[in-house]
Amino acid sequence: MKNDIEDFINHIMFEKRLSKNTSSSYRNDLDKYAEFLNERNIFSVKDISKSDIEDYLKKLNKDDIKVSSIARKLTTIKAFHNYLFQKQILKVDVSETVERPKLRKKLPNVLTVDEVDRLLDIDCQTPFDYRNKSMLELMYGTGLRISELLDLKLTDFDLENCIIRCRGKGSKERIVPIGEYTMDSLEKYLEVRNVLLKNKNCEYLYLNNLGGRLSRFSFFKILKRMLVEKNIHKDVSPHSLRHSFATHMLEYGADLRSIQELLGHSDIATTKIYTHISNNKIKREYEEYHPRSKK
Repeated sequence: MKNDIEDFINHIMFEKRLSKNTSSSYRNDLDKYAEFLNERNIFSVKDISKSDIEDYLKKLNKDDIKVSSIARKLTTIKAFHNYLFQKQILKVDVSETVERPKLRKKLPNVLTVDEVDRLLDIDCQTPFDYRNKSMLELMYGTGLRISELLDLKLTDFDLENCIIRCRGKGSKERIVPIGEYTMDSLEKYLEVRNVLLKNKNCEYLYLNNLGGRLSRFSFFKILKRMLVEKNIHKDVSPHSLRHSFATHMLEYGADLRSIQELLGHSDIATTKIYTHISNNKIKREYEEYHPRSKK
């Protein structure tokens, strides 16, 4: 089974071109799946039955694993079995009819426009201030994922035409326009970037204090510190800036298809979650302002 897992990981990395993070997640899921099967004395993929998969899901549920995590692990298992079936290693895909756990739709946590304004109101005194303001402006101004932001290189910008090229999930490239506020903060950061570079050679746009590529963990710490400084008491993650971008675009009249393109969603169903947020806002405003909304 170990060799089958290794072949599958190579397939998704080099043929499907999934990211290292995604491939690592798949590997981790399958290693734990194989560990469970080995405990049942199942060492060949040909001996796995539908009930084995269902029992594994029951075990995860009993171990208090989140429903969303169980659903993700099942997605990995189904992809693995489908790959083996397509390669004719298995005659039947026993995972095909395994039901997915029902997920409760959770609306993304977003900032209000006022909270975004406060967060981005940074009095820049040091190169780090210029870097932090530029990163936050760019995330909110474009809706980039944190991985897309930190993967940006100096060659990904066309400052003359005010656009950037980013690589999303599955290494898919998309072109995203950048507005005046974002352009202004970016240009000011580029003027002081050499100070952070410290005579080193790094192609990535956003640098840490050692002159190398900034990490996700460092960005998270910066964001949390700034939320405290701005007195914003919300459970905000880097992804919240992406959610806020999409929500505010929709509330101010943007077309859902345009938002889909900007976010890099392959399926518009993923983008439609933001209509729930917009509808909630409409409902709140109706209840607050319509004279006959309440007795």
